[in-house]
Amino acid sequence: MTEPSYLAAVRESYDTVAAAYVERVPPPDALDPLSRAMLAGFAELVRTAGTGPVADVGCGPGRVTAHLDGLGVSAFGVDLSPKMTGLARQAYPHLRFTTGSMTALETRDGELGGILAWYSTHHTPPQWLPAVFAEFHRTLAPGGYLLWGDYVGDERLQPTRGYGRPVTYDSYLLPLGRMAYLLDEAGLAVTARLEQEPGGRVSRPHACLLARKPEQS
Repeated sequence: MTEPSYLAAVRESYDTVAAAYVERVPPPDALDPLSRAMLAGFAELVRTAGTGPVADVGCGPGRVTAHLDGLGVSAFGVDLSPKMTGLARQAYPHLRFTTGSMTALETRDGELGGILAWYSTHHTPPQWLPAVFAEFHRTLAPGGYLLWGDYVGDERLQPTRGYGRPVTYDSYLLPLGRMAYLLDEAGLAVTARLEQEPGGRVSRPHACLLARKPEQS
């Protein structure tokens, strides 16, 4: 599969901002209570199902991967940016982090008990989301869970700076209903949703979707 062209801008931008990202983005323990509850519920569901490890796709410096590990989940991280995965390995040497794309995960069919896509899909152009979600469906075990969290809206953002550094990526904010529809089209059944208005450190509406790959009949 040929790599989508937008990934180069995302990779280069996050390589540029990696150190600043660690300094500026708060750790999972500082998230709002509802977001923490969604992560905890996801971890409990994956542990109970016992169908495989969790891939934290777009893991950045590995903080949320480590948070899942602390919740008793076997988790590993995947990120497009080599600088980010390098920082993650330094901070959490007991965990596995690989450099790769969510458009083509180096994971066998049905290998994963869970996928966490935590504020990591908004740089994906909408026309590529079906391919990303199809990849999630391929790699999840029957009965496996996906927790998606991100900003929602109806606009394309083209910032020139992020985390105090120059960037060239775009961000695509879609309505929550559209995201739920795309997951359903990929064969992932949405079982819970949470939508929150801006507040605290978050200046845009944000949301979570919990979805599950159906059991084999």
